[in-house]
Amino acid sequence: MAIDVQPSPPRGPEITTPAASSPRRAVPLLVWNVIAVVLGIGIWTVLARIGVSGLPGPQEVAVRAGELTMDGTLLDDSLASLRRVLIGFALGSALAIPVGFLMGWYGTARGLIEPYVQFFRTIPPLAVIPLAILLMGIGETPKIFVIFLAAFLSCVVSTFQGVVSVDSTMINAARVLGANDAVVFRRVVVPASTPFILVGMRVGLGAAWATLVAAELIAAQEGLGYRMQQAQIYYDLPSIFVGLITIGVLGLVMDRLLLAAEKRLTGWQERR
Repeated sequence: MAIDVQPSPPRGPEITTPAASSPRRAVPLLVWNVIAVVLGIGIWTVLARIGVSGLPGPQEVAVRAGELTMDGTLLDDSLASLRRVLIGFALGSALAIPVGFLMGWYGTARGLIEPYVQFFRTIPPLAVIPLAILLMGIGETPKIFVIFLAAFLSCVVSTFQGVVSVDSTMINAARVLGANDAVVFRRVVVPASTPFILVGMRVGLGAAWATLVAAELIAAQEGLGYRMQQAQIYYDLPSIFVGLITIGVLGLVMDRLLLAAEKRLTGWQERR
């Protein structure tokens, strides 16, 4: 029996797309960061040279920073501010995480705690500073307390939102497989809430630094905020810029550490 084999149609020329022949290499994010810093310093230099509101230039600020570093003032003030931020931020985050889990997991706890959390969230921590000074004095306690409050309020809301945002399908699937509430909470809720917690901690860190500087402006004998206040009295703009840059650098380093921890703890999460 003869088999009629139809010839296959001629194939056209293969089209090679530019993406397939030469894949575009993405520029590393660090390169863009460096470019942004260089551009910022360049704009700053130009504004200082044309005399915008007596703005000191980068070189003048760098000289002042060297002077404050050599006499130990900058190091002492930085350590004092950093110590207050770390203590208040650690205490606020440590309390916010379990409270947020309680609010998200138990309806009774949510009903009892949420009104107070939402109430104090409407009150800026800066508004609490005068009351804290009157009740606690002008020592370290009121400064650490307002930092604690700022970090706590930022982190507790994110933790609570993380718990209530857990997909109910995952919880039901775990229970169908025989997991009790403790296992569901430990193996499903906690990992799914971790990204929210870390974002809340990063927001709380920024709030902690902002609150600290305000507290040091009102009542302190050392610290970056105190030094900036003293510089304001004598119209020492370079010293003010040194304080601002130091706060920004310290805050940025702490934020990058939290971001690195977030990437390590949430490696399972898809990212762009």
